[in-house]
Amino acid sequence: MPAWPITLAVFAPSPLVTVTVEKGDGDPEIHFHAGGQGVWVARLAGALGARVTLATPLGGESGRVLSAVLDAPGVAVHAVPIAGANGAYVHDRRSGRRRVVIEVPAPRLRRHEVDDLYGVALADALAARTSCLTGPQHPGVLDSDVYRRLAGDLRRNGVTVIADLTGPALDATLRAGVDVLKLSADELVASGWAAGHDTAAIARSLAELRRAGADTVIASRGRDGALVLAGDRLLELEGLSLTAADPQGSGDSMVAALAVSLAEGRELEEALKLGAAAGALNATRHGLGTGTRAEIEQIAHAIRLTKLTDPLAA
Repeated sequence: MPAWPITLAVFAPSPLVTVTVEKGDGDPEIHFHAGGQGVWVARLAGALGARVTLATPLGGESGRVLSAVLDAPGVAVHAVPIAGANGAYVHDRRSGRRRVVIEVPAPRLRRHEVDDLYGVALADALAARTSCLTGPQHPGVLDSDVYRRLAGDLRRNGVTVIADLTGPALDATLRAGVDVLKLSADELVASGWAAGHDTAAIARSLAELRRAGADTVIASRGRDGALVLAGDRLLELEGLSLTAADPQGSGDSMVAALAVSLAEGRELEEALKLGAAAGALNATRHGLGTGTRAEIEQIAHAIRLTKLTDPLAA
């Protein structure tokens, strides 16, 4: 690790209270955690040694619960009070698979709440110089144009912007431009960016996203690793063959390790390997956005990064 502090600002517009029922050794176990994409990114980034700020709204009874369980090493929560209550879910995982019992979305943020959240996120990112934009857990939480304005303001002022977004938030961010964009292959196909899951189709979608405003684009493909378009280079990250305990949150772990690596000045190729290692490790664990730096650094040695030959012509 470098001698200077590694700093990262995470924008998380809709954190969740997560309640998960596990089998346990005897009686069932109930686990209460803070969750949501931005929370999982921030948690792992803090565990990797970064000083992380989490710009996020908190309100209602679920917000009070979140304020108690959001504590994570290295993460400073910069909360914006809101009138509504944060979202929540209850999952039953006693069978070994996640079963959704109930999920309650967060309400739409009011205009002044959005303004306050924007100001906190802007100040945090300008101070950190590296920002990670994560999406709302449910549609309608805030207007997608917030992402266009925030990404544009940050990039014009020299902040590296890393985004893990889909849907309207992605479209808005692309209009402003983004340094690094990560999506899953499933999201690319579902949103119409890719015509299929084969390498040529995913590669063409990455080229489209690059033309739309993303400098580097990453498509995660689960056990098949990831495809990366960086400039005119199409790279393939070959992942490990591991038994997944719970694959949820692997993409968020990948983004966290990638963001921390870039914030500490590593080359893109090394950052990609560390990101892939973090995602692979997360899939072997039951906790989302978890893992240690030592484990991720070791696993990264087994990740292969190769340049593909002219797949865009396929």
